[in-house]
Amino acid sequence: MTDIEVPNTPGKLVSKWRAEGPVDFITLTNWKEEMAIESWLMIAEAALFLDAAELYELVAESLSPAETATIGLVRRRMLGDNKLEQAINDAIEIAKHPDTRDLKLEGRLRMERGLTRFENGDVDGAKEDLEWAELRLKSVAKASRDHDLSLLNRAALLMATNAPLMALHVYSEITRDGDHADETIAISRLGASRIRASLGHMFDAARHAWNAHAHAIKAFQTNMAIEAGTLFLELSLSNIDEDAERMMDQVKNAKPRKVEDEEPKLSVNPKDIDGVFNWCFENLPKTNSGEHRPDLRAMVSIAKNLDKLDSFADLFSEPDEVEDATLAAMIQVCLDDEEHTRIWGERLSVLTLI
Repeated sequence: MTDIEVPNTPGKLVSKWRAEGPVDFITLTNWKEEMAIESWLMIAEAALFLDAAELYELVAESLSPAETATIGLVRRRMLGDNKLEQAINDAIEIAKHPDTRDLKLEGRLRMERGLTRFENGDVDGAKEDLEWAELRLKSVAKASRDHDLSLLNRAALLMATNAPLMALHVYSEITRDGDHADETIAISRLGASRIRASLGHMFDAARHAWNAHAHAIKAFQTNMAIEAGTLFLELSLSNIDEDAERMMDQVKNAKPRKVEDEEPKLSVNPKDIDGVFNWCFENLPKTNSGEHRPDLRAMVSIAKNLDKLDSFADLFSEPDEVEDATLAAMIQVCLDDEEHTRIWGERLSVLTLI
């Protein structure tokens, strides 16, 4: 079996602390430098989220005033406090003050305020803050985690305010050949794929879904990779062609088009269909339980269209494991078999009567 090298992250440092710690601050500093983790704030946040209290207390002593104000907001949000705008304003003032100034954190905090304003119904204020934050972070921390988040939040706001073309433009700023995280690229391409599909641009929609699938795999985001992979398959099912160029080459050769240029026709090689289907199938969760299983719904539907229902023989033989009523209904009509229909009809009755 191939060993997967998990990238260095604050979460990995927390795991190292649990396995090898507690350690003194000098040793912890060496770990931080070896893993190339940008700031103590990132480690403090990971320690909070992963309940590593002793590590958090050690790191908290090294936070700057602006970082201390920011981690305070993180703690309050974790505790369910949703009345944070004044606290964010106070933290912004600390990040702006000449004695405690932190340009990157000011950008992040403006982003936080934008999200809070949107939650409170202040769309104009949210838009102003998110645009300001993205410009600031682009200038001082381009392609950093916070800059990536600012781009994704801007796009989400535009989608929420019915401006999909503007959201598509924001997604296009997250280039695949830049320094953006693979997870960010995957999220942006998923969003771009759905927008393109809604416009009828099927080649671009499939291309973006393919890229989202690939980058989600690189980011070890299995659920997202399945979501993107099934989207690619759903978009491609009616456009399978034995003579089609492989999708990797189609993606590599895709170029920006002018308004007058003809939309490329989507044509997908069956080897790409099989490759994505097999990856998604092999990486599905081992359990079939769960009240909401869109992953299994999508894969069963795709398998039916591709004549691959044999892949789900184990699922079909274990109705008591299925807790998603919609999935049970789909399975019931998958096979033209009287006994199969009866068994799954009984399971569906149980689920819909609960």
